[in-house]
Amino acid sequence: MPGKDYDGSDKEKNLELFLKVGLDERTAKNTIANNKVTLISLLSFTRPQLLMDAVGLLVISCIRRYFEFNRGAKYARVATKHPANALVHRPTLVQYIVSSKVKTPAQLEAAFSFFATTGPENFKLSEFEEACGVGVEVSEEEIKQTVNEVFEENKTAILEQRYRTNVGDLFAHVRKRHPWADPKIVKQFIDAKLRELLGERTAADDEKVPKKKKEKPAKVEEKAIAVSTPEQPSEEVLNPFLIFPQPEENTKVHTSVFFSDGSILRCCNTKELLEKHLSVTGGKVLTRFPPEPNGYLHIGHAKAMFIDFGLAKERGGGCYLRFDDTNPEAEKKEYIDHIQEIVKWMGWEPYKITYTSDYFQDLYDLAVELIRRGHAYVDHQTPDEIKEYREKKMNSPWRDRPIAESLKLFEDMRRGLIEEGKATLRMKQDMQSDNFNMYDLIAYRIKFTPHPHAGDKWCIYPSYDYAHCIVDSLENITHSLCTLEFETRRASYYWLLHALGIYQPYVWEYSRLNISNTVMSKRKLNRLVTEKWVDGWDDPRLMTLAGLRRRGVTSTAINAFVRGIGITRSDCSMIHLSRLEYHIREELNKTAPRSIAVLHPLKVVITNLEAKTTTDLEARKWPDAQTDDASAFYKVPFSNTVYIEQSDFRLKDSKDYFGLAPGKSVLLRYAFPIKCTDVILADDKETVLEIRAEYDPTKKTKPKGVLHWVAEPSPGVDPLKVEIRLFDRLFLSENPAELDDWLADLNPQSKVVIPDAYAVPSLRSAVVGDTFQFERLGYFSVDKDSTPEKLVFNRTVTLRDSYHKGGK
Repeated sequence: MPGKDYDGSDKEKNLELFLKVGLDERTAKNTIANNKVTLISLLSFTRPQLLMDAVGLLVISCIRRYFEFNRGAKYARVATKHPANALVHRPTLVQYIVSSKVKTPAQLEAAFSFFATTGPENFKLSEFEEACGVGVEVSEEEIKQTVNEVFEENKTAILEQRYRTNVGDLFAHVRKRHPWADPKIVKQFIDAKLRELLGERTAADDEKVPKKKKEKPAKVEEKAIAVSTPEQPSEEVLNPFLIFPQPEENTKVHTSVFFSDGSILRCCNTKELLEKHLSVTGGKVLTRFPPEPNGYLHIGHAKAMFIDFGLAKERGGGCYLRFDDTNPEAEKKEYIDHIQEIVKWMGWEPYKITYTSDYFQDLYDLAVELIRRGHAYVDHQTPDEIKEYREKKMNSPWRDRPIAESLKLFEDMRRGLIEEGKATLRMKQDMQSDNFNMYDLIAYRIKFTPHPHAGDKWCIYPSYDYAHCIVDSLENITHSLCTLEFETRRASYYWLLHALGIYQPYVWEYSRLNISNTVMSKRKLNRLVTEKWVDGWDDPRLMTLAGLRRRGVTSTAINAFVRGIGITRSDCSMIHLSRLEYHIREELNKTAPRSIAVLHPLKVVITNLEAKTTTDLEARKWPDAQTDDASAFYKVPFSNTVYIEQSDFRLKDSKDYFGLAPGKSVLLRYAFPIKCTDVILADDKETVLEIRAEYDPTKKTKPKGVLHWVAEPSPGVDPLKVEIRLFDRLFLSENPAELDDWLADLNPQSKVVIPDAYAVPSLRSAVVGDTFQFERLGYFSVDKDSTPEKLVFNRTVTLRDSYHKGGK
């Protein structure tokens, strides 16, 4: 069993075994020191058919570290890389390695390729041996002669490039003629032939070849149109869904379920089941996005949507939006409405909208069938007793009750004749399994609670573990995709479908999306909302999709972010928030028009401009606005009273400061240079109340600093007053979910409200959801709290691009 301590005799036996298969003594001892690696390594060598795929994946990195470039590496690869549709033949391949019939990397790769296209029922040993070059011996004389031929064919290039010759190319030429030749011997002959032809390596051979400077083309009258040829992205980047098989390939072994009695269940569709499935679907890809309607969707669901809807769209299929509504106490219509609306906002169109509750009758009928087949029983243990028995790996005292008795009791459960908590229906799986998700999981429980969608028809409700795989089958889902925390449930998933003899979808797990400085679990999000640490599910500080939308983030930016992180199974990474912000900036930079606001106004009176004079100046909405495009500009009033940011003025100037200071000039963006001539201070002689300045109407002054500003639109009338909300990371730590007191990590400065900021008049017509770039400040969006009297702007993201400059 994993975790067992080995005594001295065990270690000696294991050491002897490792030495026999080609490990050096030091590596063998290091391996034995790690109990888990030792156990799995031994299983790989001695009883590979018992090696659980999940455990093999867990430790493969450790195994490879120990066994690099020897036979141990081949065993480790056989334990994990072996194609799932031919797991039954893994012992055969191990025997071929042990007997040195398969002894080169090329032979091992050929074996993998052979099994990848050969099902268990089609396996023929003679074809396998031919495909892998078993028994083919390439003599040293044959290798030497081929190396000589390759060198003669490439002699001119070798003499020219000398030791800069690409040895890999020479190796490939030899391998093409002798694919089963020993690579070590080939390398020895190539190295020897190089020394024979070129002599010893000289200092000149080690010098770096200087790069040739490109000659500048001669100037011509007309400018040539530059044609950029950027590096083409890989197929996987262009289409991340290439990793998924086609529906017609779904006859391979999905997974192997290992039972405590030593038996193995290899789950796969029969030819008849798959043909029936394909006749119903027409071979189309069908996926499902199955949220539980017990809260608002967050950015992790955006990744799930991208994979589920994206795969279906890419293959010309459809994606169900299925509400997993098996818990009537948690579901609310508010959440159902939100999910439908937010899926549409994210740009996805469901193939059909369904509910697990639509299948309650089918699920009940199949539960009855499961009991009849001897795979389920009615249990009377309390939750605490179930927990205790699972910890001790003990069977329930009711496990072996007669089938007829369980059928009668289950009918009584359905009719409401048994009290809530007094009985459950449990699947008869394997209480002694090493996989706790095979500990006779609960299929049905009693709840005298009306269902939001099904009404009061039912008082028993199926569990997630029972319902989701069956509904996948009933809806003919081709690809059942979920996050990695469900990987250990795969055995239960396929066990149940196999037990009922129904179609089995292809299951694949991907890594959960973890973003820094926030929490993603619905339980924690619900606590933040219900305890009013935040202002509702759509608080702009949350990573809920409603919160991100309210903040001004677009669905396009979110989908670009999700696509950028890829569809992987690596579950150990924390994505830094700045990476999401990068994609937000990329999108808003193209879609958000420029405007001007001043957060903390400081009054500037221009003394050489007549008080009653107001001039409308033109400001650009876009950096590349063409002068002949009137729609690309907006009007800003300029008068003798303007307001700049308080932070843009200092009483003492310095060389590295480009703001305004006494006696210093700056340029007002889209307007004129001004020079500070006087400062009005408060009684404390420190607080600046007002600045006096003169402007240069000729614009001959060329100051370095450029400031944004807002002017009085007419004499004595304040600029447009708006409320600005500045949002920052909700938590101080990158991973607050790991903290015991995670609420204590909340950032007290995550929301700062500026009630009396000034903005240009053109913003008066902005409506909820409009986004702008406030020059020098960031990107902002109009909030739903806005009123006709006062607009409220949320800062979506700052202008600084920290991710692009090194953020993870």
